[in-house]
Amino acid sequence: MEKIVLIVHMLTALAIIALILMQQGKGASAGASFGAGASQTVFGSEGSGNFFTRTTAIFAFVFFCTSFGLAIIAKNSANITDVGIPAMIDSAPAMSDVPAAEQSDSDVPSVGAEENGSDVPAVPAE
Repeated sequence: MEKIVLIVHMLTALAIIALILMQQGKGASAGASFGAGASQTVFGSEGSGNFFTRTTAIFAFVFFCTSFGLAIIAKNSANITDVGIPAMIDSAPAMSDVPAAEQSDSDVPSVGAEENGSDVPAVPAE
């Protein structure tokens, strides 16, 4: 089924491209208002705009339908269930990558380092 929908989708896309390329621009009809051979066209004096516009709209509708069909087929073939966000596991304690601060003797002076007997003053001398 997927291959059939995909083939129809590709053929529809190519048909839309061909129809758009065959249409005339808006400025091309300026000469037709003065009677520049409009009666000798295949589609009549109104030109081919109405025919190509309707045909393009039909093929665009088929293209969107096949796009939605392919999306539904892809979702169904993926076997993905609608599972919510899993709950946190409470059995393990929360671990952190940052080690706990230990109280030990440090080389960094603290406020009042002179009272501790350190050689490095806590406040720079002026």
